Amino acid sequence: ESQQQQQQQQPHQPPARYKAHLQQQQQQQSPRPSPQFHLQAKITALERSGRKDPILRFDVHTNLPKFRSTQYRDIRRTHPEFQKLAHHLLSSNPECIVPAVPPSSTSAGVGTDEDETRVRGYMQRWLNTVCSNEVLMRDEEMIFFVESDFGYSPVVRRKQPATGVRRKVIKQFAPPPDDTPELERARPIVKAFYLGTMETGQKVDRVVKARRGLGLAESALGNTLALLASTESEPPHPGMSNAFRKLGRTIQSVGDFHAAQATAEATTLADPLNYHSSDAFIVKETLTNRQILMRELEGAKKETRSRLQTAEVLKSKSSIRREKVDEALQQLDEAKHQEQHLDSKVRRVTGNLVQEQRRWFSRTTKDLRAAIRDHCLRQIEAERRTLATLETVRPDIRAIDSSGGLSRLGRDAPPSSRRASLAASQGPRGDAWSGVPRAAGVARGEFGVPTPKREDRIVEETEGEDDKLDARNAASRLAGSTF
Repeated sequence: ESQQQQQQQQPHQPPARYKAHLQQQQQQQSPRPSPQFHLQAKITALERSGRKDPILRFDVHTNLPKFRSTQYRDIRRTHPEFQKLAHHLLSSNPECIVPAVPPSSTSAGVGTDEDETRVRGYMQRWLNTVCSNEVLMRDEEMIFFVESDFGYSPVVRRKQPATGVRRKVIKQFAPPPDDTPELERARPIVKAFYLGTMETGQKVDRVVKARRGLGLAESALGNTLALLASTESEPPHPGMSNAFRKLGRTIQSVGDFHAAQATAEATTLADPLNYHSSDAFIVKETLTNRQILMRELEGAKKETRSRLQTAEVLKSKSSIRREKVDEALQQLDEAKHQEQHLDSKVRRVTGNLVQEQRRWFSRTTKDLRAAIRDHCLRQIEAERRTLATLETVRPDIRAIDSSGGLSRLGRDAPPSSRRASLAASQGPRGDAWSGVPRAAGVARGEFGVPTPKREDRIVEETEGEDDKLDARNAASRLAGSTF
């Protein structure tokens, strides 16, 4: 009896051979997580022949189902083919902001190592932006662009909602009522940014041109000073002759430095400004396309109301022809279908553009900050190099005569207590007169481009007591700023 009571208390358990089958059924019934699709492209090389458009070689890895393979090696595409792809993506996806394709060369000069490095970096950044977009990576033209064996040309050609004169006329009207304040405020900001970067880029180009002219003028001045060294032979004045000769060479070197500084300024500041100007123009036109779609939706709603009124008029008549009724109903159905299609399209474009413009603002801010930081560090290095070069001629000018080169000005040599030191002000620890140490967390790259070792932390060096500026040696420090 006790055994029977224990068997009744124990719950019924299925046999072991059914447990595996039950587990399989539970796994099949449980929802599977959706796969995370990705499309990754990595540029491996850049080939250029003379001044022609470069050929970019890159590899692609993807798990998208429409691709024939998961890996593609050594794909070769020219720069105009990238522009064709960008134009198609811009026309076929009004809900996405397609970044502008970077130019095929930079102001660093075609054929230089810096030009190749920058072009590869800019194109890699463009590919990363396009391939990480959930909508653009699924475009069929991306498949043709990757899998095409002999060049690439868009298979499907689409145009924007309005082009030419019609687009210019539409822009003259007030924008339609917008129920998304974020996008309504974004277009004027983007337009102001586009015009501002374009104007600033043009002004920087003029500054670069003037700096290059300064370099040529300094080279000519250096040659003239070198010729003046021969005029000091009668009566002979070896100190003055040597000073003119050394000063001429120094000014020639400074002219060369200014020419290089102009090239660096155009590369680090003018090129990014011009690129972001063209990129902002594309964003502005994308937001304009949305306004055109909204205007078309308003027209479709008016057309639907007009067709509905026509149907109501026909209903109120005593004698109705069957052909007119069928035609009116067909036109009403077509108007409703068009309105529904445009309404869903506007909702999709609006919802996606809200996220796209946020990413664009963040991406543009980051890129411009990096460009301005790079430009500032390059300019600082150029000015320090120029100052160090000018200081090399100071001992030769002081050695013109016993008065320290001041006799021809009718001045006597200052006392030794007030005489400035001839030591170079530009050392590895920074500027000698400022007392501010040079940032140790910034490493100078192979092209003179300062690259930060740590973005979030700058380690400063400590300086000795001799390099600090105080009231005692302030006068001698200021006196040392002249020859």
